[in-house]
Amino acid sequence: MMTLEKFEDATEVVKRVTSSTKLVYSDYLSEQTGGRVYLKPENMQHTGAYKLRGAYYKISTLSEEERSRGLITASAGNHAQGVAYAANAFGCKATIVMPTVTPLIKVNRTKSYGAEVILYGDVYDDACEYATKLAEEKGYTFVHPFDDLDVATGQGTIAMEIVQELPTVDYILVPVGGGGLISGVATLAKMLNPKIKVVGVEPIEAASMSAALEAGEVVELETANTIADGTAVKAVGKNVFPYVKENVDDMLLVEDDELIGAFLDMVENHKMIVENSGLLSVAALKQLDCRGKKVVCVLSGGNMDVITMSSIVQHGLIQRDRIFSVSVLLPDKPGELVRVAATIAEEQGNVIKLEHNQFVSTNRNAAVELRITMEAFGTEHKHRILEALERKGFRPKHISAKLY
Repeated sequence: MMTLEKFEDATEVVKRVTSSTKLVYSDYLSEQTGGRVYLKPENMQHTGAYKLRGAYYKISTLSEEERSRGLITASAGNHAQGVAYAANAFGCKATIVMPTVTPLIKVNRTKSYGAEVILYGDVYDDACEYATKLAEEKGYTFVHPFDDLDVATGQGTIAMEIVQELPTVDYILVPVGGGGLISGVATLAKMLNPKIKVVGVEPIEAASMSAALEAGEVVELETANTIADGTAVKAVGKNVFPYVKENVDDMLLVEDDELIGAFLDMVENHKMIVENSGLLSVAALKQLDCRGKKVVCVLSGGNMDVITMSSIVQHGLIQRDRIFSVSVLLPDKPGELVRVAATIAEEQGNVIKLEHNQFVSTNRNAAVELRITMEAFGTEHKHRILEALERKGFRPKHISAKLY
């Protein structure tokens, strides 16, 4: 069982390898919500995620014989790094099975801690099945990423730190994948102060915990397809589920598109890189009545590869109308391009890219197409630019924006 004594022990044990992730007060999110919003930046841990807590505490509870057999686990990335780092600290071998779609940064970081990495399957569940098979065949000690009460106890040390730093916290928002993090956080939070509300947040396309709570038992989803890859789990843990059922106050669901905006908010307002799964708690704030409340959002991880990051930034800027494209038709004669550019400049628009298509019409004198991609301050500014182009007779047509 998860007990207060074990949580207290785990809190001391994990201090050997974890960073002190002090709460960060968010002026921006507080202003947006009307509450007092704090961030718990677990993305700043050595391994870039909270998973180090549970992995290290679990391995500390193993016997020398269990460690000597070698450890094995399955993970979408963050638990992999936690186990690899912790195994290295204890001087034992670790084998990690990761889905083939795992971001390269997570694979390379896991290898850098001395672990052997095997890529297998499309999602975590495939990798877990294969890791379990290898454990049986080779006698490895399996360290489950979430469905283990010692692992969950280690993750729950986050709640101890939150309550010690902010005793009067009202809400703790926690990203949910398999349930290890939220079961530990919620169980300890309720032990320390039953008035604290613990709210889980899932991607709507991988809402395995919400499905389990609705059914009253663990169920398996057909798919778990979301950009929040760290929480792409088709079935939550059976061992941790009763603790979630008893201690979690509510579950919220977030669309993938909402994570894109949350990523921009973190980068621009807090200068922090937070992976999509870690942003679930931030994206869910708009669904919660935070007025007059003290709210802590757990940022569970920050391991995002540069290619994914660049894609998220591009889509976010387009989503918020800070980059958009228009098509205008104009006669193919000198000076027309200058007129368009001048109109945009007068409204403080910034042209990023131009594409000139002379073959849109057989009569070039009548019309050629000019596709313009430009930067704006947001939706209101975008509309001002479009209205200015309309007044000058260019009749702009809004088209899909692409930066490449």
